[in-house]
Amino acid sequence: MIYLTGDTHIPIDISKLNTKSFPYQKDLSKDDYLIICGDFGGVWNNGKEELYWRKWLDEKKFTTLFVDGNHENFDLLDTFETVDFSGGKAHRISDSIYHLMRGQIYTIDKKSFFTFGGAASHDKEHRTEGKSWWKRELPSSPELAMALCSLEAVNWRVDYIITHCAPSSIQRQLSPDYTDDVLTDFFEELKGKIVFKEWYFGHYHADKRIDGKFFCLYDKIIRL
Repeated sequence: MIYLTGDTHIPIDISKLNTKSFPYQKDLSKDDYLIICGDFGGVWNNGKEELYWRKWLDEKKFTTLFVDGNHENFDLLDTFETVDFSGGKAHRISDSIYHLMRGQIYTIDKKSFFTFGGAASHDKEHRTEGKSWWKRELPSSPELAMALCSLEAVNWRVDYIITHCAPSSIQRQLSPDYTDDVLTDFFEELKGKIVFKEWYFGHYHADKRIDGKFFCLYDKIIRL
């Protein structure tokens, strides 16, 4: 089985993954997956509290997958081993925690997933570059090019799309105060090209369905 949820911002919103809030986990195994749509927050400074929560997640019955958000330590994330995972490349954070990398396509439970993390921070003025904010929250040209190559290889057809932010037109409906950027505009371009069933994202701290097949997740944990 595959479940999805929004930002966990470890340690702020990780409690939604406890057995009281997510009771279905009692019947899961490591062959079942929970996908976090960015702002995982569990790769930040390798501090004692962070390591505690990573161990807590690693000991869960399910396997945790996440795309990166804007609030991630990208320098630290890149120190983890890159491995082959379900047909794509992923950072192996621990035995059962994996970072789904940008522009990859994975096959999980016979379903195809296109993943592309990242988003623009709206609180950069209150953060320090290299310590609490990284320019790499937004993609590089090679990352965008790789995503296009991956999609061309599957004839622009996938079952599901997992990102952190939304295409520009969806973002405007959800949160008009957010500004379009290179990534939301890129997603807007993809939106008209990819044949897909559903698109899931986090970032906006809301639980809402838009235009039929776009799902913003935050507190909710849904089964695919």
